[in-house]
Amino acid sequence: MILYVNSCVRAQSRTDKISRALLSKLGGEYEEVFLPDLNLEPLSEEMIDKRTELLESGCFDDPMFDLANQFAKADTIVISAPLWDASFPASLKLYEEHIYCVGLTSKYDETGMPVGLCNAKELYYVTTAGGPLIEDFGFGYWKMLATVCFGIKDVKLVKAEMLDVIGFDADKIVNDVIEAL
Repeated sequence: MILYVNSCVRAQSRTDKISRALLSKLGGEYEEVFLPDLNLEPLSEEMIDKRTELLESGCFDDPMFDLANQFAKADTIVISAPLWDASFPASLKLYEEHIYCVGLTSKYDETGMPVGLCNAKELYYVTTAGGPLIEDFGFGYWKMLATVCFGIKDVKLVKAEMLDVIGFDADKIVNDVIEAL
């Protein structure tokens, strides 16, 4: 199963356009998580306490873990995240808080190092930037999470940059990226 994690809020998002072209190339059906519609809240003390209690008891089927279970079971993951304010949309960070569950998507070995428990063999991080892309601010973060914490070894960056710079043809840049997929 392909999981599409979409953090794009604009109806005519260039990031979403590239992501959907990638999904078409990957083929098959996919499940979309449209983050703007979820209205995820930051984890509160009460939520963390409940989550810890459920995880420690092995109760992974609580609705609190629906997103984490979906993420853990996916074979391929596509994350659509435009570069915003030198990072990615806050909804994607909140999503990460909700899916990072020790015992479900990750665990710790005897030395304290994370061990990934996710099924996915590959994760695509699709992003666009108005200027030059600094990979550490979005992709680097998710690459570290995927490889170190979730156990997803093949992490690929799909990017379109310089889209808002005078003299650059944003439509051509986006179409060139789509063509190169």
